[in-house]
Amino acid sequence: MNLRLALRAPALWPAARRLVALGGALLSALLLGLPTALVPNPVFGREIPPEWWSYPVLVASALLAGLLLATYVRTGAERTRDSERVSRLGSAGALLSFLAVGCPVCNKLVLFALGTSGALTVWAPLQPVLAVASLVLLAVATVRRLAGEVACPAKPAR
Repeated sequence: MNLRLALRAPALWPAARRLVALGGALLSALLLGLPTALVPNPVFGREIPPEWWSYPVLVASALLAGLLLATYVRTGAERTRDSERVSRLGSAGALLSFLAVGCPVCNKLVLFALGTSGALTVWAPLQPVLAVASLVLLAVATVRRLAGEVACPAKPAR
């Protein structure tokens, strides 16, 4: 039911909000892809080549983050406690996406905690699980926000 409502919400958006979603998706792709070197650049590199699933996770995370970001464009509605909870879900999802697609031996915290061999034998196998968890969190947050717009639309501010 919520998914059906959520799928209707973007069709009701004005053009400016759709542009925010597109811009948010592009910015998210860059913020996630540049430091993890999934987007080639001269500043960041990887010691370990990315896994095949890193690119679909990057794209899905960016799209979900862009949609989620666009739901926060003011329409006159006040923020509620629930929107803050959903915001935490989205933030956690974005952080997990970053940890999931990053190079296992390039993450200084992982190296400090587990060492190089631990990063490869413990952390790297956990990364696909983190990727799935991140996409689930981002999807739940996005569906909740979008469904809420349709189920309980806010009256415009005067």
